[in-house]
Amino acid sequence: MNNPPVVGIAGWSDSGKTTLLTYFLARLSEQGLRVNVVKHSHHRLGPDVPGKDNVRLLDAGAANVLISSPLQPWQAPNIGIQAEPALKDLLSSLPPADLVLLEGFKKEAIPKLEIYRSVLGMPALYPDDPNVIAVASDTAPPAGPSGRIWLDINQPAQVLSWLQIFMDLQSPGHGYGYSIKGIPARDFAVQML
Repeated sequence: MNNPPVVGIAGWSDSGKTTLLTYFLARLSEQGLRVNVVKHSHHRLGPDVPGKDNVRLLDAGAANVLISSPLQPWQAPNIGIQAEPALKDLLSSLPPADLVLLEGFKKEAIPKLEIYRSVLGMPALYPDDPNVIAVASDTAPPAGPSGRIWLDINQPAQVLSWLQIFMDLQSPGHGYGYSIKGIPARDFAVQML
């Protein structure tokens, strides 16, 4: 049974979630990794046309893209038709992969990377969501301990390095062997703690 690491990419509209996802997908697929994406949408789903998020994600290297919407019924084998399926049902319907990235799903109890841009004028999610384990932001980290890893959204390679460490730590027994500054990712993370 394939149980890949799952991480949510959460943030307000126009924070850059899809842009960061396409960056991740291009780099990870270049490394030969299969990455599935599940995107939550508040809109009725239309045809796959160039420029739509699902097409952008596939073009960037996603192995599979599944979009869930409360406005469109969904059907899968052994589940039946549901207006909005549970996340566990969506995940179980995906083919095997090395990683599953979720876009949206702000309220799900899953490990999350928050994309926070102060220019949007919206509050950060992490103070009220214990599932946010890292924040990629255009601002400096808050004074005092936040209990979160703080990343620079303008340095996507840094954010990708965090994701690779997360994958390695979530894959006991078959880590992906990522290294940071020549140190295996698992050892680097332990040194950072």
